[in-house]
Amino acid sequence: MNAALGGAANVLGLASATIGAVTAGTGVIRRRPDLVRLSRRYAWLTFACALAAFAIMERALITRDFTVAFVAENGSSRTPALYNFATLWSALEGSIILWALVLTGYVVATVVKFRDRVDDELFGWALVTMFVITAFFFVLLVGPANPFKSFEPPIGYDGPGPNPLLQNHILMAFHPPMLYLGYVGFTVPFAFAIGALATGRVGEGWLVATRRWTLFAWGFLTIGIILGAWWSYEVLGWGGYWAWDPVENASFLPWLTGTAYVHSVMVQERRGMLRVWNLSLLCATFALTILGTFLTRSGVVASVHAFSNSTIGPLLLGFFAVIVAVTVGLIGWRGDQLRSPGRIDSPLSREGAFLANNVMFAAFAFVVLLGTVFPLIVEAINNDRISVGTPYFERMTMPIGLVLLFLMSIAPVLPWRKASGELLSQRLFWPAWCGLGAMTLALLLGARGLVPMLAFAFGGFAAGAALRQIVLASRRQGWRGIVGRTNGGMVVHLGVILIAVAFASSSSYAHQQELQLIVGQTGTVGGHEITFRGITTKELPEKSLTQAQLQIDGGQVYAPGISVYAFSGQNIGTPSVRTGITEDIMLSVIAFPESEGGPVTVRVVVQPLIMWLWIGGGVMAVGTALAAFPGRRRNPISPTSAPLAGRPGSPAPNRAEPELVIT
Repeated sequence: MNAALGGAANVLGLASATIGAVTAGTGVIRRRPDLVRLSRRYAWLTFACALAAFAIMERALITRDFTVAFVAENGSSRTPALYNFATLWSALEGSIILWALVLTGYVVATVVKFRDRVDDELFGWALVTMFVITAFFFVLLVGPANPFKSFEPPIGYDGPGPNPLLQNHILMAFHPPMLYLGYVGFTVPFAFAIGALATGRVGEGWLVATRRWTLFAWGFLTIGIILGAWWSYEVLGWGGYWAWDPVENASFLPWLTGTAYVHSVMVQERRGMLRVWNLSLLCATFALTILGTFLTRSGVVASVHAFSNSTIGPLLLGFFAVIVAVTVGLIGWRGDQLRSPGRIDSPLSREGAFLANNVMFAAFAFVVLLGTVFPLIVEAINNDRISVGTPYFERMTMPIGLVLLFLMSIAPVLPWRKASGELLSQRLFWPAWCGLGAMTLALLLGARGLVPMLAFAFGGFAAGAALRQIVLASRRQGWRGIVGRTNGGMVVHLGVILIAVAFASSSSYAHQQELQLIVGQTGTVGGHEITFRGITTKELPEKSLTQAQLQIDGGQVYAPGISVYAFSGQNIGTPSVRTGITEDIMLSVIAFPESEGGPVTVRVVVQPLIMWLWIGGGVMAVGTALAAFPGRRRNPISPTSAPLAGRPGSPAPNRAEPELVIT
């Protein structure tokens, strides 16, 4: 029953998305607003189908309906309830269901938001674009990624459950959905960009209309990446949180281009510049989400994060190629209309700093993309397997990261158009002292090394610039001064600075050592005493857990262990972490004694400031929320007076009001 109902929901979803695209397209081409209005109903129907498929699969997982092949391959009666619910996005086919649900949810939200703009040609083309993308993912669900295939289980059959690594930490229930909300969220601004190119209305209005959609998508993607790093740190037991894994890079790439777009779009709104650059960044961001989906779900890379081999890889790669070809063709077609009416008057200006910022983000993305796909290209051509490891990424990205920190210090204090030397000296006075103070404090605390010292100095410099902006705004407008794009962005900068400083500290000053201890014996790592107190075992429905009782500095006892999952027989390490404001101590078991009374082998990793990575991520989330809402209006403009896109070639007004128009 579940297999039949779920399959029917997907087929109906594909039909409704296809008919919606045809109806909206016909309405736009023939200038029939009534057809565009009618197509909105198909958006609701498509969402209902995706929601039904999601609910039916969850019902099958909860009731352990092993007649559904997906449940038979990934479900189990031994899986705890929370992880059983999250099983849907722990494997390929179910993850596409979640993708379709989030995508159709965004389509419905767009239809509701712009319900009064159905006679706008740009909105019509955006709706057509979203329907086409939706139809593609339903094609996957109906075809090669069909999650509702039937299965005839033998009597007494019980499935294996999800991958053991995906059912031993609560973050697994939240990390993928957050990533999907970010990944898929970029569909909305991308669709409006296609609409602007299709209609030739490439002014600044469509940017204003989609500003919040972009910010929220970027914010969700940021949270998803941070949660993924936290999951890796807590689960994998190697002591780190970012390994430049290909699948990690797949989520990082659209974040880099999306971050560049969020910055440079302000230049276009303010000065009418960087139009080609912004369209290219936005289209690249969406294309990279599809490329990331290909890397994650095609089986072409080996990763703990990746899904198994599948047949959807060629379809995803083909869809990626179509997106690139269409966007490049449209940008080339509208080249004359995309010429900017403004120009950069001086490198020492805010627009000059934003352009430099974009160049560095683009270089960062290119370095990561090259290191990620180069092994795949070599394997495809020569059938040779090579790997690009962490040293390449760290060596290539470290100088770019330091330059970006420096630009974060300079950009907030620069005025538009041109800055004088006297103005810069006044505005950089306190930020420079903050940078010097941060470096001095780090030296007094024992920090050494050129790269981390530069990170601390530039971090203090950038923090001083951000705090200066926030303080000035608060003095003028009270607590409401931190609400709005500029000051919310400064809060985001503070979060980035916390992460940068924590990253530099934890990677430069970590202590790691393996200890072999018998019961009662103590070892020392990084100035901390680790005492082995014994071994305990626990029998749970899904696994057998053996733990080493390790006491830190004569205080609390921590229990890292090794879990053996009954069905698969896999041994999965379960680390234990003592978290603190200044440092973390991670304990993980490498091997238990082979005989009674023998030594246990444990890995101890002491790393400073790890907690500030997660705090920095939280600060970035708060800053994104503050930036998404308008600050105090200086010259309110009626939302109805702002079209979705300006006239071709029209410059943006030289003021900050455009960010306040769409409410």
